[in-house]
Amino acid sequence: MAGSTTAERGERQQESSGPPPRLRSRRARLRALVLLGLALVFLGIPTVWLFYGSDWLRAEQVSVSGTRVLTPAQVEAAADVPLGEPLISVDTDAIEARLRRKLPRIDAVDVVRSWPHGIDLKVVERTPVLIVQKGGKFVEVDDDGVRFATVSKAPKGVPALELTLSRSGSAAASLRRFGEARLVREAVGVARKVPAAVAREARTVEVRSFDDISLELRGGRTVAWGSSEKGAAKARTLTALMKATPDAGYFDVSVPTAPASSGS
Repeated sequence: MAGSTTAERGERQQESSGPPPRLRSRRARLRALVLLGLALVFLGIPTVWLFYGSDWLRAEQVSVSGTRVLTPAQVEAAADVPLGEPLISVDTDAIEARLRRKLPRIDAVDVVRSWPHGIDLKVVERTPVLIVQKGGKFVEVDDDGVRFATVSKAPKGVPALELTLSRSGSAAASLRRFGEARLVREAVGVARKVPAAVAREARTVEVRSFDDISLELRGGRTVAWGSSEKGAAKARTLTALMKATPDAGYFDVSVPTAPASSGS
């Protein structure tokens, strides 16, 4: 009897060796995906319950840091953290927005979940660089020109802002061009650049126009600063000028390359 043909032998070999390699690989991947899905289901249920359903990870306490003028109690009350809720579902962005809206003194705040039960409120308060007298009270102005708080007592070491803006002549043109808010920011820019030793002596920052800003110091001394431009150069020049003529009563650094002093 004749032997089997090559084709017949190939068919018998395929039947004995099982499915093709590509099909076996596809089936193995499918089994792996099914097992992984089952594992995620069984592991996910207790995980979800742990974060949302259990009492182990709930907001129970609030801590406040970084306050100087504000009290921790004021910050905590304004934050209105929803105690008792799952910690993971506490809306930290909403807490930050409430704090900024209710407490303008806050410049920045970081709301952090502190597992397993806490919410940390890390606060940075605004620092006044100028004050504006309003009636019998004082409005604090920060280094961005923001008027953020009204207080009954002037903070120590903060100069008063005086806007003596004429309604005629060049001063009026400056006011029309820049507006009062811009001129306040210019005064803030000057206050930020004044040397520390001079800033401690400053009583007022007077703005007559955009390029006519001066400082009144203790002892009746005056510094003509000009505009807020070239503030760093003016600060260096003023420091050197005051060392060279310590008894002078008037210092002009409006043009820092050509300073002048006079009086005694």
